[in-house]
Amino acid sequence: MILRGVISSHYSLLLLLIGFLVVSSSITRVLSWGVIHVKYKFAGSQRSIVDLKVHDSVRQVRILAGVDLPLGGSGRPDGLGLYYARIGIGTPSKDYYVQVDTGSDIMWVNCIQCKECPRRSSLGIDLTLYNIEDSATGKLVSCDQDFCYAINGGPLAGCTANMSCPYLEIYGDGSSTAGYFVNDIVLYDRVSGDLKTSSANGSVIFGCGATQSGNLGSSNEESLDGILGFGKANSSMISQLASSGKVKNMFAHCLDGVNGGGIFAIGHVVRPKVNMTPLVPNQPHYNVNMTAVQVGHDFLSFTPDIFDSGDRQGVIIDSGTTLAYLPEMVYEPLVSKILSRQPDLKLQTIHDEYTCFQYSKSLDEAFPNVTFHFENSVTLKVYPHEYLFPYNGLWCIGWQNSGMQSRDRKNMTLLGDLVLSNKLVLYDLENQTIGWTEYNCSSSIQVLDERTGTVHLVGSQNISSACHLNAWSITVLILLATLLHFLGC
Repeated sequence: MILRGVISSHYSLLLLLIGFLVVSSSITRVLSWGVIHVKYKFAGSQRSIVDLKVHDSVRQVRILAGVDLPLGGSGRPDGLGLYYARIGIGTPSKDYYVQVDTGSDIMWVNCIQCKECPRRSSLGIDLTLYNIEDSATGKLVSCDQDFCYAINGGPLAGCTANMSCPYLEIYGDGSSTAGYFVNDIVLYDRVSGDLKTSSANGSVIFGCGATQSGNLGSSNEESLDGILGFGKANSSMISQLASSGKVKNMFAHCLDGVNGGGIFAIGHVVRPKVNMTPLVPNQPHYNVNMTAVQVGHDFLSFTPDIFDSGDRQGVIIDSGTTLAYLPEMVYEPLVSKILSRQPDLKLQTIHDEYTCFQYSKSLDEAFPNVTFHFENSVTLKVYPHEYLFPYNGLWCIGWQNSGMQSRDRKNMTLLGDLVLSNKLVLYDLENQTIGWTEYNCSSSIQVLDERTGTVHLVGSQNISSACHLNAWSITVLILLATLLHFLGC
């Protein structure tokens, strides 16, 4: 878990760690529509069951712990995200590889002062430590700036105008990250028309990691430079851009788990049409109210409050989680009804928790669809070929019993990549709704340019990288539907 309120008691230590400077910053209004290149983490080989579960277990520690005081969210680049992006930061620009994560709220990268930060990665990428001295546009964020006040819920004791605004996160496993906020240019490709791009950049406040410990340190083999958070908090990149009037506070992703293509668009998606369900208020993540679970033509019997546990309400939608986790009272009848369609199966238990079996015929003809129902008559259908995955000649059930996890996770319901892949998922933070529709994620979508009223085509491509990553290439097209009227853009 993340320890709340630690920023005040450890603030003097942070000041010694990160130093302090007088800061003045101005937001350079140069953002427009853009493209980010994203890679799939588990590409190049069949994902093992152990890898998937370890990935989700570490991630759930962060999700269930909530958010800490200074950040309003958290980002752990050690095996938490399924997809990572290459972005440029600074002037001149340098490449950084960051997780793309809807479950985290800020963008942060490791910095030059960090002695414990990883220098190498088994993902086949070159890691880079950010150095503000190497960037002509980099500026420190001071304690008296509005961003620092907002992210800390007011002024920090002992943090004065000539000091840098710090952040600190401490995790239940003993890992920690600490540093300070900076403001610099983020570089990406601009969408200049239907399926056309050109260079663009914009100013973003992000965290600069000065010290790491535990799983965030150099011992982690699958390390990245940091994280690009698309969470709900005001500190996220999309919230910063929206508050400056540059973008609509809405985005969509469509991740193709088969071909490796994908779309990530910021702005108003006008086609395809997406039915929306309200987000549960006062929740740190993208939570929704599930009303029913259907297996084939049969509905499971339960009360909706089964998805609530303490302050945590509803079902978490999280593209960074691999599988799908259900309360025991939902999981057991769901799996029972699925397996009842083929009573002659010889079941095997793998790693003491995965139910697997041999089957050589069509999965979609032999097993039932699973349909989740939400408010506003929104449904999410999951097909057998999506919730069953291959392992050593067997088919294994991707549904997981959250009651088999630790006591804190007993009633957790979390829908991850298992159910979200091959669907366009739309997050409308302006109206606090979320929705999805089945879609070919290797095709294209249409997004509205709010400034001109023009609708542009945003498509998915596979773009190669200079570092020859052993990964599926995903072109994440971030179309920033702007209200710009500056610089003649």
